[in-house]
Amino acid sequence: MQLAVDASITVGEGMRPARRAFLLHGDLELVATEIVRGETEHELNRRVSIVVARGVESEEDGARTLADALATFNAAVTLYEADVYGPYMSEALRRIPRDPSDAPTVALALALGCGIWTADADFCGSGVAVWSSDVLRAHLTGNA
Repeated sequence: MQLAVDASITVGEGMRPARRAFLLHGDLELVATEIVRGETEHELNRRVSIVVARGVESEEDGARTLADALATFNAAVTLYEADVYGPYMSEALRRIPRDPSDAPTVALALALGCGIWTADADFCGSGVAVWSSDVLRAHLTGNA
């Protein structure tokens, strides 16, 4: 199943070792824009810094979490350049007016004819199938 993935998923799933493995599920073909990769790196760095500052993880453990999350992203997600989804940007902007920064993900989903895996409610109503983590897990594992 091909899905355009949003940074809310790559960060949320990437921060937890047990959930990181799901990003690599054999039935998933995850795709994203370079923008999502940048957002993922930025937000993972920010969250790991907070966890280390609060003493939840040591600096060494935080560095490992960050490295593992980024490695999982790189292994699980195929990146697409703007030339693939660019022709769909005006349509995507029309479909997701509340947060134009999410339009490239919608444009990529339109270009590839796939759904979107996200935890961001702004994608709902975009006319593209939107998958939450819970529903996607149930669908792929047969556990409703």
